[in-house]
Order: sequence, then structure tokens, then C-alpha cells
Amino acid sequence: MLSGLLPTLALRYNNLFFKVLILALSGKINSEKLKKPTILDIAKELNITFSTVARALNDHPAISASTKKAVRETADRLNYRQNKIASSLRSGRSNIIGVIVPNLHVSFFSSVVSGIERVMNNNGYNILLYQSNESKKHESKGIETFLQSRVDGIISSVTTETDSNIYQEIKSRNMPLIFFDRELSELNVSSVTIDDYKGGFIATEHLIKQGYKNILHITAHQEIAIFKERLRGYIDALKHYNLPVKEELIIKGNFSLEFGKEVVRQTRLQGINYDAIFALEDYTAMGAMQALKELRIKVPEEIGIIGFANEAFGSLVSPALSTIDQQTAKMGEETARLFLNQLKNESQPGDPEKLVLEPILIIRESSNRINT
Repeated sequence: MLSGLLPTLALRYNNLFFKVLILALSGKINSEKLKKPTILDIAKELNITFSTVARALNDHPAISASTKKAVRETADRLNYRQNKIASSLRSGRSNIIGVIVPNLHVSFFSSVVSGIERVMNNNGYNILLYQSNESKKHESKGIETFLQSRVDGIISSVTTETDSNIYQEIKSRNMPLIFFDRELSELNVSSVTIDDYKGGFIATEHLIKQGYKNILHITAHQEIAIFKERLRGYIDALKHYNLPVKEELIIKGNFSLEFGKEVVRQTRLQGINYDAIFALEDYTAMGAMQALKELRIKVPEEIGIIGFANEAFGSLVSPALSTIDQQTAKMGEETARLFLNQLKNESQPGDPEKLVLEPILIIRESSNRINT
């Protein structure tokens, strides 16, 4: 009776469940094939234990390469798909790391993330990436998403408006946390940064050695330590070479291409004199250069320019942009290395590791006045 009723229900409701059930009852579908394959199915096929299959699928070092290959080939043939959520609940690990960056359109961050991902992938981890867009609200949402996704830890470069409380919560959960480029020093967390003070010093020093005397520094509001340190390096370089520190030549604001343009336009209108610009990052430096071109001011003959970060476009523009390289690939790789060390020592955490990379001066046409 049921088998006679089901075709009517299937036609009336166009329901896939009824259609599949009809086929199963009529023998057109083997009910065994409707079952999702499991680890037990793979173990039976290969005549090995359940635990061996589980460890092979998780790339355990104790399992031979030939067994791993056989398990994977059988899993593919049976169309087996590992339940990551169930695996993470059993093991307490998801093998996923959350990474937060302020902006992905900036090649600095994408290059660091590439370094992180390369090392983490080689060690059996995947990354979940979230872009904060320099927003405390978005940053907080990203962290909440990571926690809900049961990530094994978080790697972050904080925003310009970061609230340290959201990261304090991560620490209170004893979850691994690493900062890169931008950090919150008050949290005493492991980090990988560049020597921003030295970067600011050598950028300014380079301009001075090229014969520039009145150097304008475009910086950001000083909530983020890296910008404060670049400003400190700029000031100390001027003092070291017995040049005056002029407050009107220190411009603070939001760093961007447009801000760089606006600084040049406004300072020229106000009659502020300078013969070089040290910008806190390359996009701002590029904006300043574009504004100088619009005003028909020659770079580097009349005004020299240097940026910071060594963005990809710097070598392609004309004149090519001098900058400070931050060793982005190495920063990403070292961040991942610190993170893996922290995961291994999770049960016995030690003192935070603070790795500071050396900045590298990249001299190009925009500041190379002596050799022009």
C-alpha cells in the first residue's frame, strides 16, 4: 500500500525525498549506496584498524607514506569526506588558525599572510582570513567569528582603533595569540615586528645625505606604536645631523593616497617650505608624489620623497619610489614559526618571544638627487 501511495505523493509535492525512497523500494537504488562512507568503511576495505585510518587521514608522522597513500586513494574511491567539525571536537584541535589584517589591498599585508600560510600549510594547518578595514567593530566581529569557528589560535595585526580588551579575552582563554607588524605592548604577547625606529632614522638620514635640509614627515595619529617609533626615528636623525625639528613639518592624519595629496596641496597653499618628504607608508608617499606632479614640482630635483613598506607599485611608477623594506615574507614565516612553537608548548607556556627584524633601505629615483 505504501509503495502505491508514494508515487502519488512524489508527483503532488515534487519532493526529492519521496522520489529517492520510491527508487530505493523498487530496487533501482541500492540502499547501501545511500549511506555516507565512514572511516570504518575504509578500514574494512584495507583490512587495517580504525585508528590507523584516522591517523593516516590526519597525516600523523607515525603512519608510513605507503599506508597514507592507500588510505587517501581508498577514501577518494569511496567518496569519503572527513567531518572536520567532528574531528575537532574529538581532538580538541581544528587545525585552523585565524588571521586578522587591517587591509588586504595593501601588498605588505598580503605578502605577510602568504608567508604565514606557506609555513602553516606545510605543518598541516589552514588559515581563516579576516579583514578589519582599520575598524574596531570589524576587528571584534572577526575575533568572534574565529572563536565560533573553534580556531586553534589567532594571529593579528591590530587596527588603528583597537580595544585591547578584545585581545585580553583571548589571553584569558589561554588561546595562542601572536601579533605581527602592529602589536599591543601592554598585553605582553609574542610578536614579530620591524625596527620602526631604525627605519624612520635611516629613511631621514638618507634624505639628509642627499642634501635635503627641510624634511616634511607625514605621520598618523600616535595610537599605534609603529608610527610613533618612525616619528621618533625621524626626530633623532634630524638632531643627529644638527638640523632643527620644526613642528610645522610634522603632519599627522589618516594615512592614504588622498591624504598624501592633501598634505602637499595644503602645505603649498600655506607657504610651508620643505625640500623632501618622508611619508609613514608608500601609499601616502605616492599621493604626495602625484600632487607634486600636478603642481609641476620636479621629483627628486626640487623635492625628494621616500616611503615605507616597499609596496609592489613602488618600482613601477615614475620616478620609482624610494622606501624602507620590511622583509614581509620573512615576517610572515617567523610569525608562523613562533605560533607553531606556542602550540607545541601550550601546556607549558614560557615567556613571550619578541622578534624584531631589520629594516632595509631601498634607494630609487624619487630621493636619489645626487646621482640624478
